[in-house]
Amino acid sequence: TINDLKDKVISGGLITIDDALFLSEADLDDLCKAADEIQHTFFGNDFDICAVVNVKGGKCSENCVYCSQSTCAKIPVKAHAMISPELLLRHARLRNLHDIRHYCLVSSGKRVSDKDIDKICSGIKAICRDTKLSVCTSFGLLGEEQFRKLKEAGVVRIHNNLETSRRYFPYLCTSHTYDEKIATIIAAKKAGLEVCSGGIFGLNETPEQRVEMAFELKRLGIDSVPLNLLTPIPGTPFENNKPLKPLEILRAYAVFRFILPKALIRTAGGRAVSFTHLRAHETAANLVCRLLL
Repeated sequence: TINDLKDKVISGGLITIDDALFLSEADLDDLCKAADEIQHTFFGNDFDICAVVNVKGGKCSENCVYCSQSTCAKIPVKAHAMISPELLLRHARLRNLHDIRHYCLVSSGKRVSDKDIDKICSGIKAICRDTKLSVCTSFGLLGEEQFRKLKEAGVVRIHNNLETSRRYFPYLCTSHTYDEKIATIIAAKKAGLEVCSGGIFGLNETPEQRVEMAFELKRLGIDSVPLNLLTPIPGTPFENNKPLKPLEILRAYAVFRFILPKALIRTAGGRAVSFTHLRAHETAANLVCRLLL
């Protein structure tokens, strides 16, 4: 039963893929109440805020079907080069005023060049010197040496989303592979960095494929998991995707909580629209605030 699995997780046990698939069809009210109890057991009412800044945008070489910067998107995107260390520090000081813990620097493209890494590292050093922010980076498919350089500058965590399950990933992107993503995560860990990795819901994936992604994240030892909700963008191949139903979103998050009980499950892209709809449902209104932190 749901309560049996909840008690198993709280006592330190692990659920199986079959257990997770059972939860994917279980009574939603009972599922959410159990997931909320797991959340409260391991995190109480604490939560963690991460702010994001785009340090380099546009001109991406990758063909991810959901992204406006993709080579397969038919939408003009204003490109900009790597921002200056001075501007980066100015942004960071503003975030530092709002008690934000993590500050993630995000760049478009398959990977950031060594030249750009050298440039951004001076800005990262200034952030670490002048603020209390913990710096994260999302710079693509880097290697261990590049990650060590970022760590020496003060980076604590890198971000690299799996996006979906291994078997569904080739339907979303063919310009890089799932194994490249996993190799990047392993390289970052070897360099002594923490890793943030999650995915996107609403890509026409099945509940089973969401569960497969969650178990891959567990296998990789990921303890910071951002879950994005697709906002269909005109001009992309997924522009006509229908938004997920609010309670389907809630169910997916609840199942992730069972699979990854000690991970920070972060509500990321798409939350502004999707969770506005969730407030209309009594189940979500009572549970979403604590369940999704």
